[in-house]
Amino acid sequence: MVCDVEVLTRAGVRTIHPYQPGKPIDELARELGLEPANIIKLASNENPLGPSPKVLTAIESAATELSRYPDGNGFVLKRALAEKYGIQQEQITLGNGSNDVLELIARAFAGPGDEVIFSEYAFVVYPHATKAVEATPVVVPAVNWGHDLTAMANAVTKKTKLIFVANPNNPTGTWFSKEALKAFLDKVPSQVIVVLDEAYIEYVDDPNFPNGLDYLSLYPNLVVTRTFSKAYGLAGLRVGYGLSSPAVANILNRLRQAFNVNSLALVAAAAALADHQYLVDSIAINQQGMAQLEAGFAELGLSYISSKGNFVAVEVGAQSQVIYQQLLAEGVIVRPVANYQMPNHLRVSIGLPEENQRLLTVLKQVIAV
Repeated sequence: MVCDVEVLTRAGVRTIHPYQPGKPIDELARELGLEPANIIKLASNENPLGPSPKVLTAIESAATELSRYPDGNGFVLKRALAEKYGIQQEQITLGNGSNDVLELIARAFAGPGDEVIFSEYAFVVYPHATKAVEATPVVVPAVNWGHDLTAMANAVTKKTKLIFVANPNNPTGTWFSKEALKAFLDKVPSQVIVVLDEAYIEYVDDPNFPNGLDYLSLYPNLVVTRTFSKAYGLAGLRVGYGLSSPAVANILNRLRQAFNVNSLALVAAAAALADHQYLVDSIAINQQGMAQLEAGFAELGLSYISSKGNFVAVEVGAQSQVIYQQLLAEGVIVRPVANYQMPNHLRVSIGLPEENQRLLTVLKQVIAV
């Protein structure tokens, strides 16, 4: 008896390719027989400092309660977020990473016959979430690798239910200003949900960069998503959140799995949020590393996309996949972005100074071949 699972699968899901994460260190070590300690990973936009010591202490204290289910409402973390941002707890939706919240939004507000707008070169989860609910993706061409917000607003039709925008954008690191965001939000109809993905906002230090929270009270159709995976150093625990009107959060929390954020993630995120010095250090190491990589790429004659995130996309040419493999052979993991229609680029996460220098040294050797 044969079961054709592909035929049974929903049409939208059949068009999705599995997410390709950055190659893990242990996997590369197994494949090439390398020592894990000699491998550096600059592929997944992770925090090179490791977790905050205060986070580790909080996790140790909470570990004795692992036989209990987590707080399904995440009260302590929600309270901490509400106090930090001056909002109501009813405006918060917790997620198993911000990806979880993005998918909840798609499930809640889009479906067959609906259109979902996002930019060219935007985060791969946007098309994944759109296709999974059998909505129609509307991809708006980018300008200088970044969002064309005017064109995105003009792409809205009666079928549009949802728009994803990212600031800064992944994988390009591009960004848009306060003025551009406000003009965009003013133009989008109120019955269209706008998702402002701010996964990398903590790294930005620019007075003209918008803070999504400043717009929540003005635009009830706006949802801001953020994460603890980047600047707060908790990628391995998967915890993110959405901020919105209480009405939108109420809808999302109807769909949210009751225990979608585990106990250790909840206490770790609350501890990370309170560790201001760790955040300051994370931002500083990122700024230093960005300057180091930009100077190194310029010295090598390589173009790169100016980035506001904790990564930079560097153009290495048509042989990017070959160069990627050569870097792997030397124990340096970066991220190919051909799946983003950027076949000539590699995305490099900011690491510790010695990791950044090793990447530049090996890259120089590779491109000279």
